[in-house]
Amino acid sequence: MPRDSWNPEQYLKFGDLRTRPARDLAHAVAVADPRWVVDLGCGPGNSTAVCRERWPGASVLGVDRSDAMIEKARVGRPDGDWQVADIGEWSRMAGGRRFDVIFSNAALQWVADHATLFPRLLDRLAPEGALAVQMPAYEMPPNRLMRELAADLGLAVEAWRSHSLDFYYETLRPHAARLDLWATEYVQVMADVEEMVEWYKGTALRPHLEAIGDDAGRARFLAELTDRLRQVYPASQSGGVLFPFRRVFIVAYAPAG
Repeated sequence: MPRDSWNPEQYLKFGDLRTRPARDLAHAVAVADPRWVVDLGCGPGNSTAVCRERWPGASVLGVDRSDAMIEKARVGRPDGDWQVADIGEWSRMAGGRRFDVIFSNAALQWVADHATLFPRLLDRLAPEGALAVQMPAYEMPPNRLMRELAADLGLAVEAWRSHSLDFYYETLRPHAARLDLWATEYVQVMADVEEMVEWYKGTALRPHLEAIGDDAGRARFLAELTDRLRQVYPASQSGGVLFPFRRVFIVAYAPAG
């Protein structure tokens, strides 16, 4: 996936809804007065702003593989510390600073091999530091419908993946001093199913639309997806469409050293 396929403006159409889980995650982290915080997959900087608000005395680094996202973040905070880097490559960097908090809001699902990645990130923590991660749940109906439609059309699409909380427990428990796991379903109210599609254009739909490559094909894909979503998410009698969005949360603490 090209770095610059991300569109900050499309992503921020739903900035409040996308930032709320970042706030919930940050406030669950029990690290007193961290000095060094990194926000992996910082996007346009909305989650990095949450980290600065939560830990005002910390030096906060924002990392994202998208040049467009980092440029948007720099416009919003020119004095911020920003880095363009792939998260998987960043996690493999030997030596260097150890962080008191490694924070990631809705990003690690785009990085492969969580069985290796998560313990490797834990190794980059300072003693008693925290790895704090939030990701969308993999088996939500819209994501399943996208995968089914892509398979029907024979599309080769870059996969994203999050796993069960059991998986993250088994992966991290041998390495962590303490581990907190939970899931939250955010009931997001959309004007209609078309607005749901707009939501996904900023994230999960990106690789599907890029795999098609032509405007007419993308329009057909979106129309078919909209029809399938309408069968799952009917309009409320009171107006709008209720869009339950499940997210998984992981906070793993490093040993005292």
